[in-house]
Amino acid sequence: MAAPDRDNDTDPDTDPDRDTEFDRDTAPDSDSVPPATPAQDDAAPVTRWHRHTGGAVLLDGFHALKHAVRFGAEVEVAVTADRAAALALADELAPDVREALAALLAEVPYATYASLVPRPHPTAVAALAVRPSRAGNLAGLARTPRTAPVVVLDQPRNLGNAGAVIRLAAGFGATGVVTTGTLDPWHPTVVRGGAGLHFATAVERLSVDELPAGPVFALDPEGEDIRALELPDDALLAFGSERSGLSPELRARADHLVALPMRPQVSSYNLATSVAMTLYHWSATGGAPA
Repeated sequence: MAAPDRDNDTDPDTDPDRDTEFDRDTAPDSDSVPPATPAQDDAAPVTRWHRHTGGAVLLDGFHALKHAVRFGAEVEVAVTADRAAALALADELAPDVREALAALLAEVPYATYASLVPRPHPTAVAALAVRPSRAGNLAGLARTPRTAPVVVLDQPRNLGNAGAVIRLAAGFGATGVVTTGTLDPWHPTVVRGGAGLHFATAVERLSVDELPAGPVFALDPEGEDIRALELPDDALLAFGSERSGLSPELRARADHLVALPMRPQVSSYNLATSVAMTLYHWSATGGAPA
């Protein structure tokens, strides 16, 4: 079967951001955590944090903040328990946004930082950013002619998988990622899995009837081998949920059913793997990252 993995939807905290770059991050040990400072020193960033926390996007970790700044996010407040360490990471990994990060980051005691986030990140960095407007995202998704496909996740269930797909889509220069169903693609766990790359592509939740125009190529084990096809730039590449595959509504909308090559008796691929293989096929047959 070439459908996305149906055995990997039980852990909503799947954290797909553990690549070599992330493995270089280390949490502050007890000797490096800055001593507590008087309350008035960190009151201003904490006050701003609580003022914006209701509707803002949580950027969890250095890399999420780095990507958000790099792709034009409006950051309301950014805090860290170790400003020197965060800026050292910027010097090493993101010199293009180092100056912007230096202007944004306010240092607070580690306990204060930890109290602001659901789960402390190893880099001890967090920020709140303004969510891009739905109108702007919809306009970007609808704009034609498109130079890159839209990825459609049909009723996804796993938050971490959705974040990994958004990260992939941003890397390939996809026009956007659309989800159907109940999963919020801007949930903090999805944003964490996407490493802040929601700001590099259009991310929205729509119904099947609201999908942008374009031929729908839906991944299905009964479809035509993808290796025999060329995926057009204006395609909608649709992937079923981790557990149940394509919904009847999406299947009815599909113009083409497409299958990924798979060894017999292997049951499925993980959702992010399926998206990566499909986007790579698109890029290798004419499309290319921006």
